[in-house]
Amino acid sequence: MTTYKLFPKDFLWGGATAANQCEGAYDVDGRGLANVDVVPIGKDRGPIITGRQKMFDFEEGYFYPAKESIDFYHYYKEDIALLAEMGFKTYRMSIGWTRIFPKGDELEPNEAGLQFYENVFKECRKYGIEPLVTITHFDCPMHLIEHYGGWRNRKLIDFYERLVTTLFTRYKGLVKYWLTFNEINMILHAPFMGAGLYFEEGENVEQVKYQAAHHELVASALATKIAHEIDPENKVGCMLAAGQYYPNTAHPRDYWAAMQEDRENYFFIDVQARGEYPNYAKKKFEKLGLNIEMTEEDLTLLKEHTVDFVSFSYYSSRVASGDPEVNEKTAGNIFASLKNPYLDASEWGWQIDPLGLRITLNAIWDRYQKPMFIVENGLGAVDTPDENGYVEDDYRIDYLREHIKTMNDAINEDGVELLGYTTWGCIDLVSAGTGEMKKRYGFIYVDRDNDGNGTLKRSKKKSFDWYKKVIASQGTDLD
Repeated sequence: MTTYKLFPKDFLWGGATAANQCEGAYDVDGRGLANVDVVPIGKDRGPIITGRQKMFDFEEGYFYPAKESIDFYHYYKEDIALLAEMGFKTYRMSIGWTRIFPKGDELEPNEAGLQFYENVFKECRKYGIEPLVTITHFDCPMHLIEHYGGWRNRKLIDFYERLVTTLFTRYKGLVKYWLTFNEINMILHAPFMGAGLYFEEGENVEQVKYQAAHHELVASALATKIAHEIDPENKVGCMLAAGQYYPNTAHPRDYWAAMQEDRENYFFIDVQARGEYPNYAKKKFEKLGLNIEMTEEDLTLLKEHTVDFVSFSYYSSRVASGDPEVNEKTAGNIFASLKNPYLDASEWGWQIDPLGLRITLNAIWDRYQKPMFIVENGLGAVDTPDENGYVEDDYRIDYLREHIKTMNDAINEDGVELLGYTTWGCIDLVSAGTGEMKKRYGFIYVDRDNDGNGTLKRSKKKSFDWYKKVIASQGTDLD
């Protein structure tokens, strides 16, 4: 057995889910309709999440996996007990906005929704699990999209302020760690999913996306301010879909292309962690002829209320080329990238690069010098269970082991400050990108298929006991 260096004693080991990918119960206890509900599985999913095809309600002939998902809403006690059995120190989850404010613009919240999350947090606390709560994990009430145009409208800042004030007040003492927006840079790549944006013909798409981004950035700073005012113990983080870009060759134009791609992603975090728009972003707006409306009050808010830590998802590194003739792309988490010939890939074409995690950790640390939190990492794969629901997922164990090793190196060899690690989809759930159930990430198998069939029975995979051992050993036993 190889023994690795200890992780910090207060390191937060755990797993992550999102409300829209696991809760189900889409119309239970007063919950309203959200953008994430009306995105079907199938060929139209891509055009819908990118705001190019309009779908504002359920339509005949489609299957909507978020309606029921794995029904965490009714299974949460059983599920949290399983997470506790693995020894979780933290559980990253998200709030369904329309459970709290069904339309989004009400003056008073929905008590049933507030009570549900209170019950979930108390269940976590019962087992000594620290909730890490994403306030908005792609959720936007459909009412706000239909009547206000989603985050393109400045009024959404006010509705978000009401939401976060309600959450911070109600859950004071129950939740300490908060994330304002999940993968905030996704607004550029999947704008309907990321910000409730559907583009009408003739609209300036870049103008709308960056104006909506500004509104989300202001809302994030406002949330950070309110969180600290209501409870000084609160720690608020931003969240980035990360993965460093490598130049395709040693040609300087490839290096420049990689640098530009990185900047496009870091732009949001530059504002949230440093407190102001970087010059390269201002120049980009100028070059594109964009006029982003922002007030002096906005800029002061951004400057004075930066985040306490930087969280991110990491699934793979990416490759960029400045050569217009080079265009062979690989699949990725909405982010298409050039293929890296030195890396293997998952069944969905996502390239596997554990060292890239260490590189990304160091890049983020060098850039911001703020504590970091890896809140998504994992392998989406087809799992084949036996008659008892047991899956021998050595491929998942191998993937996680190699990534945990490079985290260890980043902490103990490079000196980065890492608060914790939550693997993505610790219990099988619906994929955000494809809407599939067969693309599984979890330590816990859920009996449900792409068409919504199955008993929803939970069963432990081989990786369940392996991760339990990793946590118990503080990351020293990875065999």
